[in-house]
This record gives sequence, C-alpha cells and structure tokens, in this order.
Amino acid sequence: MKKPITMVIGGLGVRGYEVYASYAYRHPQNVTVVAVADPDPEKRAAAKARFHLPDSACYPDMETLLQQPRLADVAVIATQDRQHIAHALPALEKGYHLLLEKPISPDVRECIALRDAAHRCGRVVAVAHVLRYTEIFSAVKQLLQQGAIGKLIHMDLIENVAYWHFAHSYVRGNWRRAEETSPMILAKSCHDMDILRWLADAPCESLSSVGGLSVFTGKNAPTGAADRCLHCAIERSCPYSARRIYLENEKTGVLHGNTDWPCSVLDDHPTEQSITRALAEGPYGRCVYACDNDVADHQCVSMAFENGVCATFTVTAFTAECCRSLRAMGSLGELEIDMLNNRIMVRRFGEAEEVLNLEKIRDKFAGHGGGDDRMMDAFVEMLADEGTAPKTSIDVSVDSHIMAMAAEHSRLCGGQNVLLRDFAAQNTAGGCV
Repeated sequence: MKKPITMVIGGLGVRGYEVYASYAYRHPQNVTVVAVADPDPEKRAAAKARFHLPDSACYPDMETLLQQPRLADVAVIATQDRQHIAHALPALEKGYHLLLEKPISPDVRECIALRDAAHRCGRVVAVAHVLRYTEIFSAVKQLLQQGAIGKLIHMDLIENVAYWHFAHSYVRGNWRRAEETSPMILAKSCHDMDILRWLADAPCESLSSVGGLSVFTGKNAPTGAADRCLHCAIERSCPYSARRIYLENEKTGVLHGNTDWPCSVLDDHPTEQSITRALAEGPYGRCVYACDNDVADHQCVSMAFENGVCATFTVTAFTAECCRSLRAMGSLGELEIDMLNNRIMVRRFGEAEEVLNLEKIRDKFAGHGGGDDRMMDAFVEMLADEGTAPKTSIDVSVDSHIMAMAAEHSRLCGGQNVLLRDFAAQNTAGGCV
C-alpha cells in the first residue's frame, strides 16, 4: 500500500462521522483526514480531537472549506441530500475525487450535470452504493456470472425497512418530506435500484410503480393518542412509541446499552436522561400520527431490463426485521438470500439445496452487512492504484437514480408504465413526461 490518501469530510452526521470518519480513525494506514466541515460546533470539536486537527482545518460549512485551495485527494460529501450537488460540483472543479453519499440529487438534470462534470474534470466520483460491496451480494453476483442458476430470468427484491427504522427516519426524521430531501424510493432505495441493475447486468428499459402513504397520517391516530409519546395515555400499547424505540427496545434503546444509531441522532452522547430530554423537546418524541411527513410508507416497482431480465422491488415500513430479501430465478434453478444469517440458498432444479454459509458479521462497524468498510477498502485501493475502475461508476449510479425518480413519477401518476430513455431525455430538457 502506498502512503495514505488524504480526505476532507463535509457533514459530520451518521454517515460522515460514524462511517467515513470512523473508518479513517480505525485505518490510519489507509486514510488521513486533514479537514472537516459541519455547522455543529460540538461535532467539529469531536472531529478535531479525534484527528488532532488545528482550528484552521475545522470549517463551519462545506462552502467555506471549498473556498480554500484543494486540501486533499478526496472530498467526502455527506451533507444533506439537496446540498450534495452544490458541494460536489465545486469540489470536482477544485480537483477533488469524490466519495458522495447517496442520493446524488432528486433532480435528473443535476445528476446528469455531475456525471458530465466528473468526465470533464477527469475525477472519480464514487456514490456510496454500499450493497455492491457486501459479501452476500458480491457472492450473488459471482454465482449469477458463473451460471449457477442458468440464464437469469427474474428477481424479486424486498427492502424490509423495519417499523422502528421507518418511524425514525421517514416519519419523525430528516427524510420525512420529499420536497426537503428526496422521495423515499430515492432516499432509501436507490441502493436497491443500483443492486438490481448490477445483478441484471443491463440498464432498465421500463418500469411502473404503485404505493403511497397509508398509515402514518392523522386520520389513523388511535383514540386517546397525544401529540407526544411521553405524555400519551396509550403509549404503552403502541409499537411506534418513541419511549419504546429509543429507550427500551432491545435492539435500539439506550436502556439495553445502545449508544450508536439511532440514539446517536438524538444526542451525541446518549444516556437515559439525554434521550428522555430529546423526546420531550425534539422531533423524535412526536407521535407518528402527528408529524408533517409526506413520503410513501410502502411502494412496489415492476421493472424490465434491456436484456430481457425482469424484476420486482418492494420497499415497506411494515416489517419486524431490518434487512433485504432476494430471490433470483433462472432457467436452471433459483437462489435466495438470508441476510440476517448471511447465507445463500441455491436450488438447482432436480438437485438438493446447497446452502452457502458466509462469514457471520459481528463487527459493530460492519454497517450495511459489512458493505461500508468493504466499500472504503475498495475506494482506497482504487485511488492508490490509479487506473483501477471503481466497482460503481458515476454513469451507472446515475442510472439507478433515474430508475428511482421514474418509479416515483409512475407512482404519482397512478402506476403508468414509464420508458426510462424518454423519462431521462424529457426531464433533462426541463419538460414533463
């Protein structure tokens, strides 16, 4: 390995700090963080201490950082969704390679503009489509390439968001309103559009989509529900109770020892006292039936790819577990993944089932099924060995975003079939489909 690549990080939230900064801290032989930007002084102070940065390397916002001469090899853009392009384009012009948190943008024209700028500037733009880097999806890709189930015919992918995760991010949290961030199918599921396009090994030709916001509205509030969970007479019987999710839930609550996400979103140093205060005063203590959310809580997409492969995708809030499920069906067999146990079941027609047990993921830093760290490893290796192509190029990442935006257009238009080529062309030109 050559000397570490240098990096600046814009946005010190869950992704910027807990994923990218964390990786740099744990792998100093790979990455050196030389500057950070965030409007929160406490987050800047934490990064300053962690990386022994001078005050002059800690900026109040990404705009100020980008006014400086180029400070590093790579700029991580982990700011809010609708800030990405405003930060990514000037960073490219400064000469930075980019590690860009998804989504790129909820605007087709901005996605195309970033792709064109990356080519013009000769810089790498890697969008954080981390599913490609997980061991389980990498193994599925290899099996399909090897013809393990013959010719791929159809895929059925389900994103099980989990009831508490959806309530946290898409009802109470930052991604609850499409006009402020992105439609849920883009913010949450451009990962899935990307993985389907990757596994299909062809661009998507057409799609249609249905779904909507069916549960988390005021008209569905149970009798006796209050606007805040801490003062609600029926809170103990509600699975979406903020008290239950952030304090008591075995997987997520601080009373069970969780001080990471999602509790870290409510307070940088979660304790029972600090989380209780956040629930009393902040947005995460609101009743899920009394928020200002408008994104869909379930959506289904039906896709046809240019090589004849078909796929269906479902994203839903209404699951107990937080994971993805995939079945791929081919001319000679089928395969299915069990992401919770990190295994793949291969069923070749007329043969006994073969179970491929992958290594169990136990590392607390193994976010997205281990994909976060594996993505960072690949990104570092790519830049250290100039000429190596990224596993996910900006061109293909733009494809996945157009798929997601076309799916949202179809959903809002009653499920009409959308031709991707026409949708991209008409939206790039500023018109409407």
